[in-house]
Amino acid sequence: GVKLLQEVEKVHQSILTPEAIKLLAILRRYFKPTRRSLLQLCQLQQACLDAGGLLEFNPQTSWIREDLTWQAASPAPGLRDCRLEITGPVDCKMVSNAFNSGVETYMADFE
Repeated sequence: GVKLLQEVEKVHQSILTPEAIKLLAILRRYFKPTRRSLLQLCQLQQACLDAGGLLEFNPQTSWIREDLTWQAASPAPGLRDCRLEITGPVDCKMVSNAFNSGVETYMADFE
């Protein structure tokens, strides 16, 4: 079963139905070993990076990087001009830099 730590608010009850909560419990049980294993790998990777290690490509996928005939599909038309988004504090310098950067979106962080 699932133990909810707080009551489901009225506005969410149509989404978090008893059936949906049962499904979440099943998914959690099914994926728990994989999730824990991946979290351990993340911790090991982070420890390596903290010790000065560098990110590396997975050696098992080297064949695709070495195959000069392999190409990815062209991006969809809406993604051809996909510039980055900048998120930053609300101060004059950051806002000025954002407007002059060429990005299509600037998200101001008022926190």
